[in-house]
Amino acid sequence: MDEERRGEIRHRTLKGARIATNDGFSTTTCVVRNLSDHSALLRTTSVIGLPNAFQLVLDDGRTFECTVAHKTATDIGVQFT
Repeated sequence: MDEERRGEIRHRTLKGARIATNDGFSTTTCVVRNLSDHSALLRTTSVIGLPNAFQLVLDDGRTFECTVAHKTATDIGVQFT
């Protein structure tokens, strides 16, 4: 079993959200796959063109300023700033 590298446990979730850039004028739909108080894992169709800092807007209205910790072709690990 792989050793957990994060400082805290993320809780599995399946929440709709948007990645907002350009002061909210551009958005990309994503799904929050897991979430903690300080970080999240997002899944989107493609990470191409997404900046390393953006605002995450959950469908329930909560917002988080994010910086990218890691990326794959469709997943983005973020830390809340």
